[in-house]
Amino acid sequence: MKKILVPTDFSPEAENALKVLAQIAKNFDSEIFLLHMLELPLDLIDPSQPRGTGDLPEALFFMKLAHQRFNEVMKKDYLKGIKVNETVEFHEAFDGIMEISKKHQCDVIIMGSSGADGLKEIFIGSNTEKVVRHSEIPVLVIKKEIPLFEVKKFVFATDLDSESIPTFKKAIDFANKLDTTIELVMVNTASKFSTTDEIDDKLKSFTENIDEADYQFSVYNDVNVETGILNYGNKINADLIGISTHGRKGLAHFINGSLSEDLVNHAKRPIVTFKI
Repeated sequence: MKKILVPTDFSPEAENALKVLAQIAKNFDSEIFLLHMLELPLDLIDPSQPRGTGDLPEALFFMKLAHQRFNEVMKKDYLKGIKVNETVEFHEAFDGIMEISKKHQCDVIIMGSSGADGLKEIFIGSNTEKVVRHSEIPVLVIKKEIPLFEVKKFVFATDLDSESIPTFKKAIDFANKLDTTIELVMVNTASKFSTTDEIDDKLKSFTENIDEADYQFSVYNDVNVETGILNYGNKINADLIGISTHGRKGLAHFINGSLSEDLVNHAKRPIVTFKI
């Protein structure tokens, strides 16, 4: 994890993410890209727009204010000795996050979240939902302040479907970087019940080319998958929960929903997502 992107709105939730990032950065000697998006009306910064005033001085005022906030953040003790690149952009937040992550070839995005009900309550509004759904690189979502981010128990939830094998391999690589192993868990529900023999066959195919030393496997029975993942995480006191995300768009996303986004919204523990 040599390059890490952290979007911020300078909120307490964003600072929680930044504190975790600082711990990771010190362990990996990472380069940090601290990003703040200024979502100003287009006519404020572009006089060519219809009905535009092109009020550049006002736009510069907001830019200067953002730099002041960055300076305050950079004085924090936990960031001492870490290489941080300050980035302020005039973009819609989601577009800017995606653009900057690709531009600098970042390895992971770390975002803060309030963990409140409703995706609109998540850091940078619904943009967390969009980032989780579309990001090609892992997205680590932090819910609360974590004085010591040490991952000893990393749960990766799966249905053992073949399309999730690539993301499981990404999760193993992520776990190796954190010097830990994975607790691979399948949640068995009444509506999609699998017998022991069926699960054994699925697991054999799913892990055919994966070293057994990289994971331990468990089956957890619950009323639904999301509840099962959360309850299993609580049961073993997981430090991190990982899951695949399909990146569904439009009507398919509306009909099928997204387990990864629900977990980002409801889990109190850190969540990391990997796009299929």
